[in-house]
Amino acid sequence: MKHLSGLDATFLHLETPEMPMHVGSLNVLDLPKGYKGDFYEDAKNFMASRIHLADVFTRKLALMPFDMTNPVWVDDDDIDLDYHVRHITLPRPGTNRQLQQYVARLHSSLIDRSRPMWEFYIIDGLKSGQVALYTKVHHAGIDGQAGVEVGKAIFDLEATGRVVKPPRSRPRSSGYQLGMAELATAALRNTAQQYVKLFKMAPAIARAISGIASPDEKAAEKDTAAAPKKFNLFAPRTSLNVSITNQRTFAGRTISLAETKYIAKHFGVTLNDVVMATVAGALRHYLADNNELPAKPLVAGVPVSLREAGDQTANNQASMILVSLATDITDPVQRLKAINASSNSSKSTMKRFKAVILDDFPTFAAPWLVSGIASMVGRSGLVNLLPPAANVAISNVAGAPFPMYFAGALVTCYYPVSIASHGTALNVTVQSYNGRMDYGLIACRRAVPDITEIGDYMLAEHKLLMDLTQKHPAAAGAAPAPVPPKTVHEPADDEAPAEAVAVAAKKKPAARKAAPEKAPSRAPARAPAKAPVKAAAKKAPAKAAARKAPAKAAPAKRARAPRAAAA
Repeated sequence: MKHLSGLDATFLHLETPEMPMHVGSLNVLDLPKGYKGDFYEDAKNFMASRIHLADVFTRKLALMPFDMTNPVWVDDDDIDLDYHVRHITLPRPGTNRQLQQYVARLHSSLIDRSRPMWEFYIIDGLKSGQVALYTKVHHAGIDGQAGVEVGKAIFDLEATGRVVKPPRSRPRSSGYQLGMAELATAALRNTAQQYVKLFKMAPAIARAISGIASPDEKAAEKDTAAAPKKFNLFAPRTSLNVSITNQRTFAGRTISLAETKYIAKHFGVTLNDVVMATVAGALRHYLADNNELPAKPLVAGVPVSLREAGDQTANNQASMILVSLATDITDPVQRLKAINASSNSSKSTMKRFKAVILDDFPTFAAPWLVSGIASMVGRSGLVNLLPPAANVAISNVAGAPFPMYFAGALVTCYYPVSIASHGTALNVTVQSYNGRMDYGLIACRRAVPDITEIGDYMLAEHKLLMDLTQKHPAAAGAAPAPVPPKTVHEPADDEAPAEAVAVAAKKKPAARKAAPEKAPSRAPARAPAKAPVKAAAKKAPAKAAARKAPAKAAPAKRARAPRAAAA
């Protein structure tokens, strides 16, 4: 058996029917040319040969007596693949929006805790002829970076796959769960070890706290100069910061990784700063549409990995910092620089605490109490009254820079599907993959009924930042970066061209109504590897564009996108 750390178990204790605590991804796959088989059966056989490569697929929870302390992971030697790997066929016409809506519904249901806590779905019926893979794994056993390592177990670098050595045979255990006495003894032993660890770290924790109370003067001056001038203790309240239901809505968008790096290098900021600026600009437009943009800047909760280099353990090793999104600043470039300053200040503070942040802490007699409080807070409406710590969660995960294959099919995209929580109804997670930045937006459907608008505004904000690199000089000391080549991005069927969205965004904000059903089109085509995938409609005179563009533009007729070349 293996004990869950305090941080891992927290994702179990905080889980309620309204707030499932699993993460996942949506991948659209290109089947091999001329493929005539049953991909669901092939995928199931493929997983049968791979599940022993990652612990998350073969372990389940053993709960402690009376739920007095954290559960433990135990091996499950009876994996029911027909349960864990499932098959869904979309109804006609099989559009990209239908796929994303179905993923949102699948993501809203809890994972069975009596089995290994993962589910894979093979989804066909897409009008493009492609198939989709939706995965979900409970956050108690994995974080973003550990998820990348799990991906290495199930994805290949070639369509032909690789030879995987079968697992060693082991004798089957006689019992379905461990005995009460065995669990109670293990719980007491682990709790004692946690208290000893906490006692040993007490001096280091005290030094870190005293360092914050009286920091080095030079470091303090540097942080004060870099810190934003309008950062508040609490974030302003918006329609995103409410108690949520179990209903979900999801949207995926793709932005060029090469262009994102170019923007970051030109303005002398980090890639993550550009990601946050893209989301900040989108939220600024989205809230202004309904005349609810607050005077104070929005705040993002940003996960920070505590994982040491080379650590591939399938658990959670992360903390969180708060970063101002500077949505009170009109100029996009100044907003980007303010985000960079706030991020640097928060990271500097985190570095002082990083060595003493505990991911394992005593929880004796706490699990049932934490679960009760989480349920009460979510259903009482208390979240609607308290000031939020953050308005939105934004996470950026570095993925594979090369094409990957699943069961012989090419993975064309890697949209993350994360967690919406009480008080933070919108989560934006970004995964880089093969020259792309795939944005996954997940939210409570009642709080954010028109999530596709946020996705469209993100494309427009990225294009605006890209255009501004031609009008603003490069940051001091920044080496000139080559301008990424211009390519055509074929927007998804729920996505308006970025130019049209940008024109609509400049118009006078009007009250937002419920999002209408978008006209179906075809599922997303694969973008060229390591090439920009932003929308690029033909340019028209500014006056004509402003006169003809509707407030909510529909996708224009598009040419077939070129097929991706395997690296």
